[in-house]
Amino acid sequence: MWRQVLALIVKELLAVLRDAKSRSVLISPPIVMLILFGYAATYDLDRVPIAIYNQDASEASRDLVAHFLGAPTFRLVATLHSSQEIDALIDSRTIKLALVIDPRFTRDLLTGRPVPVQTILDGRNSNTALLIEGYANAILSDFSTAWAAAHGAANPPATLDIRARYNPTLSSHWFFVPSIVALLTQIVTLMVVALSVARERESGTFDQLLVTPLRPIDILLGKGLPGVLIGAIEASAIIAATVWWFEVPLRGGLAPLYLGLLVFVVAVVGVGLMISSLAATQQQALLGVFLFMVPSVLLSGFASPIANMPDWVQDITLVNPMRYFLVIVRGVFLEGAGLSSLASQYWPMALIAAASLTAAGWLFRRRVT
Repeated sequence: MWRQVLALIVKELLAVLRDAKSRSVLISPPIVMLILFGYAATYDLDRVPIAIYNQDASEASRDLVAHFLGAPTFRLVATLHSSQEIDALIDSRTIKLALVIDPRFTRDLLTGRPVPVQTILDGRNSNTALLIEGYANAILSDFSTAWAAAHGAANPPATLDIRARYNPTLSSHWFFVPSIVALLTQIVTLMVVALSVARERESGTFDQLLVTPLRPIDILLGKGLPGVLIGAIEASAIIAATVWWFEVPLRGGLAPLYLGLLVFVVAVVGVGLMISSLAATQQQALLGVFLFMVPSVLLSGFASPIANMPDWVQDITLVNPMRYFLVIVRGVFLEGAGLSSLASQYWPMALIAAASLTAAGWLFRRRVT
């Protein structure tokens, strides 16, 4: 049996590698998506366009402006001479923030009164606006502390000593890039497995396969195991790029990471075989992959926390294997999590893998009999 399955596995790998379209699925999309997500998918702000309306023109106000312009977060695009210019710049999306310094700025600093510093934000994207507000508050706080120390004023009554666990620099790349391991592995594995049977049906070789001594279970294994192998190789390449190119620390061991990877790939292969069993053409298989991928990514916690979703949506995520593997890959990379702490993620994913493979086997036997 295994000799026949091995021959079918070799045949399937050769078919994938010899087909130009299949090779492009394995190589080009993962590289492009890794670069795009690695550099574009970030919550960090960089070179945010701002305008400054400094009505005080004193040494203290210029020092505050220097604090803002010295931060890589902000980029000055306009120096204003009246408040009427602000609305036009925000409406045209030229700036995201306008910093307005009151004429009484230095006087209030010297007398100890509350210092009026106004920030006007473009609130059309509320998440970005909140992040900009946080950066501006941090810079203003640093300026206030430095000015008080330089002029012998009383220090602020309380200061925040912020320390972040697992991600000291609070870089969103450390959160997003490990997640790409799960995303790209699922995409590539699904595409390869879902197209396998459909490709043979279109070329007319699937009927020839049915008249061989191979049983349906042998054909199922021969179609599924190449997907497991290809998915593991793709994931390994992405893990290497995450560590060596994007410099995200891998704090945990490879054993818990690859155990989760193996179970995850098997679960995805089961889904891919289900799609492949139902699809008569490669176009139908691609549509099936798309219909599965979109809700799978949205309900995985890749971009938005599952805890923020409605309760009934959270229940749906329990049957999504990507949900569990994201916890595993992030836990291993950032927290150094081990096998015992991730056990609660392995067994649900294993159940999903068993259920998807069982359903794929039933559908496959039904279609070939």
